[in-house]
Amino acid sequence: MFDMVSRRGFVSLFAVAAAGLGLAGCSGSKTSEPAGSDAGSAKASSKKTVELQVFAANSLEKALPEVQELYTDQTGTTFADTQFKASGDLVEQMRAGATVDVLITASKGTMDDAEAAELVDADTREDMFVNDLVIIRAEGSDTKIEAIANVANLDGKIAIGDAKTVPAGKYANQALASVGLYTGTEGDDGEYAPELADKVALADKVGTAASYVSTGDCVAGFVYSSDIFRYDGIEEAFVCPEDSHKPIVYPGAVADGSEHADEAKAFIDFCLSNKKAQKIWAKYGFELSE
Repeated sequence: MFDMVSRRGFVSLFAVAAAGLGLAGCSGSKTSEPAGSDAGSAKASSKKTVELQVFAANSLEKALPEVQELYTDQTGTTFADTQFKASGDLVEQMRAGATVDVLITASKGTMDDAEAAELVDADTREDMFVNDLVIIRAEGSDTKIEAIANVANLDGKIAIGDAKTVPAGKYANQALASVGLYTGTEGDDGEYAPELADKVALADKVGTAASYVSTGDCVAGFVYSSDIFRYDGIEEAFVCPEDSHKPIVYPGAVADGSEHADEAKAFIDFCLSNKKAQKIWAKYGFELSE
């Protein structure tokens, strides 16, 4: 657990000490004032609190702000308007020149893309969280799903993230491939089986897939288990077996060229080691990666 002194608290203590030194020499001329009195105080007060820009997978939209607030309380570091979008979209924004300090994606593959494009510092990369893939239904619905293959027999649309940018969509397609309802094993390299193709409603992010189900636009959808804690109006219908898709891992890394690289890495470490932060992750259905 991080036990660091608040940056603002340190500045305040420094200013008090400097003011005390200044009183000792206040009777002399301006040029005779002890070095480090008013000058030291001015220098300390001119220090600015670090502000980090975080790009994070859409599924972290509820949990991460609580952890950020905790971090600000303990360190004084603040956060710009954190961007929560599909992981692929975040990487594209970085390619376009967006200023970023920390990137957290919902798949290793997406972080691999960012690393290959030299958008992140590979030496700072950490596997942070793991998650489960679940099939959801509207809360209180009588829709029964006892196997992945059951979705092809449902009367209505099935919400699935667009695998081009949404990791949850790739995992969903991998699960469908495991039962013969998708032709590609990677999740973004095939087509849906004829009995399912007309039922698929593509979503631009995992949160949209959850929304489609909660509003009744879709009878079922593929999301993460953590999304059950984020959205009202949905419930778990079936947990996809772990061997039906690749492991769901959330890697984090410091963005290449970050002007606050040390502070960015310190925040990633805090997310993984602070006990209060761990309770927040658990509250929203995330487990720390081993």
